[in-house]
Order: sequence, then structure tokens, then C-alpha cells
Amino acid sequence: MLTGEIPSLLSSEPINQPNPQKILYIDDDPVNRSLINRLLTSYKFKVLEAQTGLEGITIARNETPDLILMDINMPGLDGHETTTRMRALPALEKIPIIAVTARTTHGERELALAAGCDGYIPKPIDVDTFPDQVTSYLNGYRETITPSQREHYLGQYSQKLVERLEAKIVELEDANRRLQKTDKLKSDFITLTAHEFRTPITLVYGYARLLQTTVKESGRTDLVEGTIGDLTERICQSVQRLNEAINDILNISLLEADEMHLEYQPVNLAQVVKAALQELNPAKNDRNLNITIEDLDTLPQVMGDAERLQQVFWNLLSNAIKFTPDGGSILVKGWVMDSFSPEVFAATSAKAQHRKPEEGKGIIVLIRDTGIGIDPSEQKAIFEHFYIVGNTDYHTSSKIAFGGGGMGLGLPIACGIIKAHGGRIWVESAGRNVEKNLGSTFYVLLPLRKDN
Repeated sequence: MLTGEIPSLLSSEPINQPNPQKILYIDDDPVNRSLINRLLTSYKFKVLEAQTGLEGITIARNETPDLILMDINMPGLDGHETTTRMRALPALEKIPIIAVTARTTHGERELALAAGCDGYIPKPIDVDTFPDQVTSYLNGYRETITPSQREHYLGQYSQKLVERLEAKIVELEDANRRLQKTDKLKSDFITLTAHEFRTPITLVYGYARLLQTTVKESGRTDLVEGTIGDLTERICQSVQRLNEAINDILNISLLEADEMHLEYQPVNLAQVVKAALQELNPAKNDRNLNITIEDLDTLPQVMGDAERLQQVFWNLLSNAIKFTPDGGSILVKGWVMDSFSPEVFAATSAKAQHRKPEEGKGIIVLIRDTGIGIDPSEQKAIFEHFYIVGNTDYHTSSKIAFGGGGMGLGLPIACGIIKAHGGRIWVESAGRNVEKNLGSTFYVLLPLRKDN
């Protein structure tokens, strides 16, 4: 029943509002939004628009409107569900919400009020009376239903919500099955493609090496630009770079499937780090950096895959070299950690869970640089597949040239390998600044096993 009669149109002239009240209109139909906007704006209301329930909730939170006009038939959250959600938010629970809907069959008004609406205006609206209806709701007018009606329609509403939830769960499960199938096809395609590439790459590399041998046997050992020796050397370097890219793609595929096989053995981390640095050899490639290694020789051995761990530190050192300008410093330091609990390894891969660390025993290796740093908003994203920091227009394919880039796989691979060992990897940086060089510190935490 109504608590009072809605007043008729008081004046044909627009209402003068020195401080216009904000009205949020949520409707997925742009034609409806345009009509309501023009009509209410002419009466000096400030109109905000949203085309979905979720967008409307966001705008309402940020703008706190004086009144909300709500369409009922909308994709995603419909008007009833959006209203119920708004009523659960303290900042919105007392804002009047009016259903403006073409659903005019018996019980629709009562259902809207049971869901939390304060009024009900059927479509098509009457442009002559609509502004005064809005004003009356702003002035405190509310429609109500009896307690028995509320109980009855709340029961209907609850049943509708359960049915919608069931349909969404079925839809999500079906989508998840399709995604799993697609993901399996993608992984299989990547693996097969990478293996297919290996045969021609091996042949090209082999023939290039044969050419190099032929050149050496002929007594021409110079690498003057444009000579056969120079060209074959360039071919070999390019093939090696292509092979590295293929290996990265295969490693990501293995990590996603949690199928990376580790050859456990006692590993000397000092030797692993030095081998990675020797392979990168920044000095030989005209990089002027001060690289210091501290305390790694004093660390106990860890149980792990030496080749995979070298890959981890190769990737971390490569990043430190790439993003530290000439004249900068890189520090690699390690120590035994005794003050943490095994819970810090909770996010490790499934296959690493059977190799629990001793209570509070682990090794931390940090790599600290004086480079351009990493923005706080990117410090988690950099461990995601294919995420690349900065503008890719300025990247090169070099692994050590300042600002050089890649496919965004190095850090995800490093993170996956460390997790497969039951450890953790993370980064700390005050931010990214190419002028002040705020620097970054990467931490690698590896557990010391009971069988060490």
C-alpha cells in the first residue's frame, strides 16, 4: 500500500536548484539513460549514469548520490540483486532506491520493494509527472508493503537467487572445463612446436659449426666483418639465442603443468652463482659494473638441481645487469636463516610439499642492484608470465645491455624453479626512477632439508 499520494505536477517550469542533487540512473539501455538524463537535467538535477549493476555500485560508492533510479532487467547483477548489495553497504543503506522498470505484471512492485527498493515507477515513464515523482522520493516519500507480503515475496526472491546461483555455477563449471581443455591444447601445442623447432635449429647450428671448422682449417682465423668466419659466428650466436627462447617456453609449459623434473644433489650455491656470472660475462660485453659476492663460500650446501638453480641466478643477475646503468653496483650475498617457520613455504608447488624444510632452517641469497628500480605496483606482476616492465619500444634482445628486454619469462621461470624446490622468491624496491636509480633487491629463500 502507499503511505501517501504522489503529488501531481506542481509546475511546468524547471525546478530551480542552486545546489543540484545527484541522481544515479542505472540502466543498460542507452536510449532510456539519455531520456532520463535530459529530462532530469532540465530540472537542474545532476544525473550520473551506469549501464550495469556493478558499475552502478562503484559509482554510488564514490559519488554517494541523493537518489538511485534502478532498472530491473539488466545483464549480470539485475536490479533486485544490485539493490540488495547496495543495502548491505553502510554508505548506501539509507539512500532511496527507486525501481524504474518495464516489469509491470502482478507482484513485480512487491518483489522490488521486498528486494530493498523504496519505490516503483513503471515504464514507459510519464515525462510530465516523472520529475515530481523523483522530487517526492527525495523529500522522503516511500512505498511500503505489509509484513506478510514482504515475507511471501522475500521467499520468491530467495528462490530466484538460488536458481540464478545454480545456473551460474553450472555455467562456470562448463566454462572451466572448456578452459582446461583449451589450456591442455595450448600446452601440447607449445611443447610439440618447441620440439619441432629443435631439429632445424640443431641442423643450422651443426652446419654453422662445420663452416667454422672449415674456415679454421683453411688458416683464416680472423673475424673481420663480412667474412665467412664472422658470418658463421653470427649464425651460431643467433641460433643459441633462439634455443634459449625455446627453452624458456618449454620451461614455462612444464611449470604450469607442475611437471618440472628436478635432479636433486648437494649444490654449492657459490659455484652456481659464479658460473651464472661467468656465462653472462658483463665486462667482456662492455658493461662497466661493480659486482661483489659476499659470504656465499661459507654457506652449507643445499639439496637441489644445480642446473636449474644456475638458471635462476642467471635470470636474476641478467635482470640486475640489464637495469643497472654503467658505473652502478650489484651485490650478491647469502646467509643462513633460522627465525622463520615452515609456513613461509605454503605457496610452493604440489610436488615440493613432500620435502618439508627443517623448522626455521634455510638459506637466503640476495641480489641487490643500484639500478632504476621497480614500481611497487609491479613487484608482484613481474613474476607473472610474459609481464614486461617499462616500454617495450626501448628494449633490445640483449641479455645484458642496459634496458635490454625479453619475452617476460625469466622471472616467472626463476620463481617456478624456486617454488619447485620448496622455496620462495620476492623483490623489494623503493620504486622506479631512471634518474635517481632507487635500486632493487631480489631475495631467494631455499630450505635446508633434513637430509642435508
